[in-house]
Amino acid sequence: MGGRTLLPHYRIVAHYGSVGGGALGVLGEGTPEQAARRVLAAAAPFGAGDRPVQPAMELITTVAAAAPGADGLYSSTLSDDAITPYLTAARAHRMLLILDLQPGRARFLDQAKRYERFLREPDVGLALDPEWKMGPGQVPGQRIGSSDAAGINEVSDWLAGIVRHDRLPQKLFAVHQFTQSMLPDRANIVARPELATIFHIDGFGARPDKLEKYALLRAAPPFFTGVKLFLTQDSNIFSPAETLTFTPPPDLITYQ
Repeated sequence: MGGRTLLPHYRIVAHYGSVGGGALGVLGEGTPEQAARRVLAAAAPFGAGDRPVQPAMELITTVAAAAPGADGLYSSTLSDDAITPYLTAARAHRMLLILDLQPGRARFLDQAKRYERFLREPDVGLALDPEWKMGPGQVPGQRIGSSDAAGINEVSDWLAGIVRHDRLPQKLFAVHQFTQSMLPDRANIVARPELATIFHIDGFGARPDKLEKYALLRAAPPFFTGVKLFLTQDSNIFSPAETLTFTPPPDLITYQ
């Protein structure tokens, strides 16, 4: 990235998923190297837009689960050995790696700290998914979760501190959202200059529904806006050229 600020200089295009197959998204299909090549192919058409394109991989590193597990937190974590091949493949192709957290009943901050080794790298970002953030007595998959601003802010404060301490480039920080209730006090979320903070609008559906959701949840500066396109669940998926006509054009486009 040549030391530049990540956003708004670049437009980021990513594939989303986890290891072990495509059940959680296209990124998990095949080897990390095969996944990287698919990302490059997906990102290329966006080069016709008004910014250089930065390809990325969004890897779900903690996966929400319907069972409590040994720790009672209703999520499972990827090992460092499972993540490292994706970072290697990303670096081989000058991509970003984004670690995505589905916490279950865990705290986002505790899960983020689990991956501090990777987040201290200059090309690794972080994404939080409140859909899978459960309160006491709640089970992933039985309801849509939520996070208050305080839970988001404590992660961004910690992550921004790493960027400052290690003198890293601006780091991507995405927060997924497809209903207002997922982030009930979103107005209290803090923007930090060390982070490119993106509200990532990730619901699937028909074109009018997606456009309506985008208009409702899009961000205003100093925040940025992302959108997720679903390869099988969206009705008549938007083309890259069509996606760039959204208002505002998304800063992050992720395919699942």
